[in-house]
Amino acid sequence: MMAWLLCALGLVILLLAGDALVKGAVNLSLRVGIPALIVSLTIVAFGTSAPELLIAINSVLENKPDIAMGNVVGSNTANILLVLGFPAILATLHTSECNTRKTYVLMMLATVLFIALAFTGSFGTWQALVLLAALGYVLFDAFRDAHLHRKDAAANAVEEEEVEGADPNMPWWQIVVFLLLGLIGLPLGADLLVDNASLIAREYGVSETVIGLTLVALGTSLPELATTTMAALRRQADVVLGSVIGSNMFNLLAIIGVAALIGPIPVAPEFLRFDLWVMIGASVLLTPFVFWGWNITRAWGIGLSAAYVCYIAIVLL
Repeated sequence: MMAWLLCALGLVILLLAGDALVKGAVNLSLRVGIPALIVSLTIVAFGTSAPELLIAINSVLENKPDIAMGNVVGSNTANILLVLGFPAILATLHTSECNTRKTYVLMMLATVLFIALAFTGSFGTWQALVLLAALGYVLFDAFRDAHLHRKDAAANAVEEEEVEGADPNMPWWQIVVFLLLGLIGLPLGADLLVDNASLIAREYGVSETVIGLTLVALGTSLPELATTTMAALRRQADVVLGSVIGSNMFNLLAIIGVAALIGPIPVAPEFLRFDLWVMIGASVLLTPFVFWGWNITRAWGIGLSAAYVCYIAIVLL
């Protein structure tokens, strides 16, 4: 029971510390004159994925790389089946109004690249460099598109969107407190979560791979689930779909890319036999919503959520 409580505590610390780091970094960057565009594309994107990144790094340092791999693969599967499915049960996601074709194609290419590298047997230095090079292209492409969008908005006198976490009235002392909480809390939370997730795995006789695919992956997907649920209730389907696609790309390219530079991440046989194919299969399910103008109705939401429950049941059996 203590391991479960400490695991939950680690997860809570991770989520709160990640949010604090984003708020502090965003407001510090804007105060020192970094453009909001750059902040949105870099600091916010990296900061919101900091919990997953710290878990991956900590897992590698503690010689538990299966948790890192399971977290990424499990999170990507959960992001599509659960993070899109559950909000659609509450309110239909009008994805026919979204233009996410380009980012979806990039996500699918990243998924194929990740699986191809996984079949080399492990993620080491050269595989990490390939993933990070692909991430560099994705960020460059996003920066270029956002820059063009900002120019068009300026030309048409459209007000620029606010950056997440930005508060023009935040005092300096509060910015420093947020940064310290984030920088101290993230490694602490990651350490608690990884250590106690491993204890739970040993106690119940399951592998660290399974713990990464289920407990850790589901826990780190909770912020995305909360965000997409609120966006769905507010009829913001573009926010829902865009956040899922962006999160999946970052998970594949950045988290494993950075962690593999610190130490090798072997690919367990069960990933090659089953979990990677479930991940890409879930990604393919988005095709009709992205390209054919289908909405994610309540029926689809129930189907996607049920598929995730079935997947977790198969993994645990």
